[in-house]
Amino acid sequence: MVRKIYNCKEGCSVESTLQIISGRWKSVLLYHLIFDGELRYSELQRMIPGITRRMLSLQLKDLEADELVEREVVQEKPLMVVYRVTDYGYSLKPVIEMLNNWGEAYNQRYAGQLEEECLSCY
Repeated sequence: MVRKIYNCKEGCSVESTLQIISGRWKSVLLYHLIFDGELRYSELQRMIPGITRRMLSLQLKDLEADELVEREVVQEKPLMVVYRVTDYGYSLKPVIEMLNNWGEAYNQRYAGQLEEECLSCY
């Protein structure tokens, strides 16, 4: 996947970062893989019930292509596929952690006023 590199002026690097982790699920997947460790595909799907199988697969492939996540096929019967964050992916830990902290504060500030419930909180 060809990515644009935004480095023309101050603030453009933010756009580059968002290009990599944006979307509804990539940062959530990174959160679980960073803080919960190595996970199987089915475990990720259970943790994020609002994501479709196709979208989960696409988002994981994008994260792999960006070298943030690696996939390993474990030779057991039945075959098992596990995903883990790469060292490069772990460099996003402070960013993901701050997004989580800010989101928690936002949810507390506006508790009862939000229009939708979290898809992961069934």
